[in-house]
Amino acid sequence: MFDFIPEEIAEKKRRVKTLMEELKLDAVYLKKSSNFAWVTGGGYNIVGMATEMGVAGALITANREYIVCSNIEAPRMEKEERLAEQGYTIVAFPWNEDREASIVQSLAGRNIGADHAFPGAVDISLKLNPLRYSLTAWEVERYRRQALDTARIAEETALTIKPGEEERAVIGRLAERLWSAGMDFIVAFCAADERIALFRHPVATDKKITTRAMISVNSRKRGLIVSLTRFVQFGKIPAEFKKLYEDTVYVDTAMMAATIPGVPASEVYAAALRAYAEKGYPEEYRLHHQGGAIGYLGRDYKVTAQTRDIIQENQAFAWNPSITGAKSEDTMLATKAGPVVLSEPALFPVMTVERNGHLFRRPGIMEL
Repeated sequence: MFDFIPEEIAEKKRRVKTLMEELKLDAVYLKKSSNFAWVTGGGYNIVGMATEMGVAGALITANREYIVCSNIEAPRMEKEERLAEQGYTIVAFPWNEDREASIVQSLAGRNIGADHAFPGAVDISLKLNPLRYSLTAWEVERYRRQALDTARIAEETALTIKPGEEERAVIGRLAERLWSAGMDFIVAFCAADERIALFRHPVATDKKITTRAMISVNSRKRGLIVSLTRFVQFGKIPAEFKKLYEDTVYVDTAMMAATIPGVPASEVYAAALRAYAEKGYPEEYRLHHQGGAIGYLGRDYKVTAQTRDIIQENQAFAWNPSITGAKSEDTMLATKAGPVVLSEPALFPVMTVERNGHLFRRPGIMEL
């Protein structure tokens, strides 16, 4: 069970209804887990934790709102997700009867927009997604707490790593700590030694850690996702690796400093390419994406030179530049006052970097 803020719910419904008016729709049906969590202030309509599509949908019309689901899900939607308290009428159908589409069509009117391919509806995902981007003050507060908790948990886990243990054992401890704090994860990597340089997406294996490890995680709580990466080194940090990491942080802070509301996101990409070249790695950007907007998805969009999105006030980003063997990643917020890093280091050493008048506290490499 979770608490919700009525003012936040009202703001989300207002945004949806404004879009309905713009698109001349009678109703909008939201069933993707990201959109459902957003519009309900953190409700979970999923059963399988890795699924994109939920088992209940939020149907919003001009005058009423409904939750459409099977009789299996209805009790949880009411008693734990507390959606009736948010003004939704819960409409359930027998689990063994395929009645979802007919119920939605009977309640919605003729012109329906949906966040997925749905019978009788127009897929309006490209118009819906930006409604999530500018976080409300209530979401920002939840996000700050989650980001700090995620940083602390990831770093606590990193500090427990011992030479000779398997990557997947580290992920097991990380998962346990996240679950205990009310979070799950959509991505969790642990890479040992040479696997850091070999694979940009190092899914944990039985590889044993000897001298160095990297942890990356995308934690999720009430739908919001925090992304970060940390490194540990057993013994003294080699000078060449220290430089590699610091150069990667240089690119990261260049991107963060360029993340300003009202600016095209493609300008952040351009700043990254300049920073790579300045440090002598002009081609490294080709080996992995550079990150992008985050919030209720791991990345709402990955920035490229062709990205047309404009950075919004209180929009979250997770940039993840990498130079083969190193990576820098945290979750930040674009504000009028400047970039704000949410997942600052909690237990790790701090690197203080100044860029364009902004001071960034970046995690250093932890020596164990």
